[in-house]
Amino acid sequence: MNAFSVILLGLGIVVVLIFLSSIKIVPQRSAYIVERLGKYHTTLLAGFKIIMPFIDKIAYKHTLKEQAIDVASQICITKDNIAVEVDGILYLQVIDPKKASYGIDDYRFASIQIAQTTMRSVIGRLELDRTFEERDTINTSIVEAVDKASDPWGVKVTRYEVKNITPPQSIKDAMEKQMRAEREKRAMIAESEGEKQAKINVAEGEKQELIKRSEGEKQKRINEAEGKGAEIERIAKATAWGIHEIAQAINAPGGKDAVNLRIAEQYLLEFGKLAKENNSMIIPTNMADISSIIATATSVFKQSEQASANK
Repeated sequence: MNAFSVILLGLGIVVVLIFLSSIKIVPQRSAYIVERLGKYHTTLLAGFKIIMPFIDKIAYKHTLKEQAIDVASQICITKDNIAVEVDGILYLQVIDPKKASYGIDDYRFASIQIAQTTMRSVIGRLELDRTFEERDTINTSIVEAVDKASDPWGVKVTRYEVKNITPPQSIKDAMEKQMRAEREKRAMIAESEGEKQAKINVAEGEKQELIKRSEGEKQKRINEAEGKGAEIERIAKATAWGIHEIAQAINAPGGKDAVNLRIAEQYLLEFGKLAKENNSMIIPTNMADISSIIATATSVFKQSEQASANK
């Protein structure tokens, strides 16, 4: 191979290398800033791109994906003069690659600084207890401040999240004691409420028991009264039936003679009982005359019968 062939081979290799250097493959969700002779020329988006060798160059490369930037912890002073250590995460996205390249030297560093400054300002307006409750307020304030400042940089701040709020150890101990006391207080209140409810339940149960017992006694008395009434009614009916039967028996043939005999028997029986129960008694003069006794009882029966008929 002569010298001329070597030169041609070398020139061919150089041309191939120059051509290959002019080919650029831009990844998805990325943007390349091309400068021509030191001046902004164009923005290359995802795909196969060719630039002019020696004249164009890739000056900046940006990702268009959302970025999570860690905001280092810093000391912030609360409204009640308590030093707390706060850190967080900032989420942003490049919207305009040209502004992100030429609007500021380092938009990530600048966004972090604004986030930290705004965080100190917001926490300085809050008391320590409220810093744990107002996380959403802190996040919103930082997003608004950073997003407003980063608009000329072609960057959009999507959100900010406070990760940790760490007070001094002495404050932690005091807060722990306060929380322990609060828990004990809630436990005592819950216990007293339980005892109160238990007593109410017992009293209510006793009340219901007394009511049910009184209702039972009332029903018992009503039932007894109804039973006694039914008993009296049945006795009266039975007595009336018995009297009716006796009256029919008296009016039957020989009934009056039977009544006279029955009266005499009862008279003698009762007189005998009287003699047993008393030590002294007056004996009628005609006690030995049984017939006269029967006649006397019969006359009494007839007088009673006539009086009933006159009525």
